[in-house]
Amino acid sequence: MTPVNRAVTQSSPVKPAHLPDAQTVTEVHHWTDRLFSFRVTRPQSLRFRSGEFVMIGLLGDNGKPLLRAYSIASPAWDDELEFYSIKVQDGPLTSRLQHIQVGDEIILRPKPVGTLVHDALLPGKRIWFFATGTGFAPFASLLREPETYEKYDQVIVTHTCRDVAELEYGRRLVASLKDDPLIGEMVGDKVLYYPTTTREQSPRMGRITTLLTDGTVFRDLNIDPITPETDRGMVCGSLAFNKDMKDVLESFGLREGANSDPKEYVVEKAFVG
Repeated sequence: MTPVNRAVTQSSPVKPAHLPDAQTVTEVHHWTDRLFSFRVTRPQSLRFRSGEFVMIGLLGDNGKPLLRAYSIASPAWDDELEFYSIKVQDGPLTSRLQHIQVGDEIILRPKPVGTLVHDALLPGKRIWFFATGTGFAPFASLLREPETYEKYDQVIVTHTCRDVAELEYGRRLVASLKDDPLIGEMVGDKVLYYPTTTREQSPRMGRITTLLTDGTVFRDLNIDPITPETDRGMVCGSLAFNKDMKDVLESFGLREGANSDPKEYVVEKAFVG
């Protein structure tokens, strides 16, 4: 295992658990003043598919659990769980969650669910991961999942953020894939990474929806346009982004799938932030 962000803080002897469904924080990494990631212990009983999410949180002021859906950013084989989060200063949960430290406890309900899983897609040749902001989290899991490279000849990762610094978590993870001892040989040259910014100047500017619609992505990457015969997609971002991406993908002829009805693309509707 080669974690991307071998953290700024390292694990210490764990404290006895007293929260319901408690797990202990082992690492914390603050990427920007708006973004952070953290790792926690993994319940022995937890089994999940890469790309799924769980409910995590803290106790509220009223003594009751305050929980939100968070995609698991680590792959299914990892012995810990990683999460990637935005900081919302007045958010009921993230205003407090952003201050967690190694040795602290969080609540983790070990009941994973979600649509961003390979089982929800029909077989194809290329898979696209479309993310904005912390919507990159489930793809951090899937990019480290061997099944991704067993099923697809090419993996195209698009990540759109406002500023360059907000791309760093994803950039560093993608850069680490070839050196990963478990999947490095499988990755080879299969991954194409396409980061864009919408506010700060960078080599690639613009919303991915626009860059897909006008064909810029395909020209930049020197690849064929999306077709339902070869391409599969996964989408994770804000509600507005998800809706816009659905329109774009359906304009290419792709149909939305689900665990019970696999098709050409899926959208994570439970993403937070």
